[in-house]
Amino acid sequence: MDNAPIIEYTFAKTDQHIDQILALQQLNLKTNIAESTKQDQGFLTVCHTAEQLKLMRDTTPQVIATVNGDVVAFALAMLPSLGKLIPDLQPMFEIIDNITWNSRVVSEYNYYVMGQICVSEQFRGQGIFDKLYQTHKNLYQEHFELLITEISTSNSRSQRAHERVGFETIHRHQDHVDIWNVVAWKF
Repeated sequence: MDNAPIIEYTFAKTDQHIDQILALQQLNLKTNIAESTKQDQGFLTVCHTAEQLKLMRDTTPQVIATVNGDVVAFALAMLPSLGKLIPDLQPMFEIIDNITWNSRVVSEYNYYVMGQICVSEQFRGQGIFDKLYQTHKNLYQEHFELLITEISTSNSRSQRAHERVGFETIHRHQDHVDIWNVVAWKF
């Protein structure tokens, strides 16, 4: 008999979902994990507040994976209009619109940004990352041409996972936090 947990893909709807996203985020912030874990498992850079996540949730559905109602993974969407919401992301938003990709300036595309994606350690390697992105594509492809995010150049696991889904690097830049690959996935 298979006792594998049933993973459900849904949207963050409650304050409990927000609290669980924040708890999972804290467990995976690069400031809270060992160097070996960063190299092997990847990491998160940005720490959101509950208020920021609620505003993001109110403007776009936030995709989560749950087991028995508990958040085990998340993929947070952000509209470009929220670019000033999180100070650490402002440099990315300032750069994105001026990147030329496929003979077009990105500002000419109708796009949104992946604010952050994370899978709980005990659920990694089960295809959840890809399913979170597929859920995004199914939900957003009728409304947007492009999904953009940036990945620390030192987060090779995340870079490989994004490339596997279909993202390609369209720009590299350095800010006060790190060196970043801006990646895009054309729907």
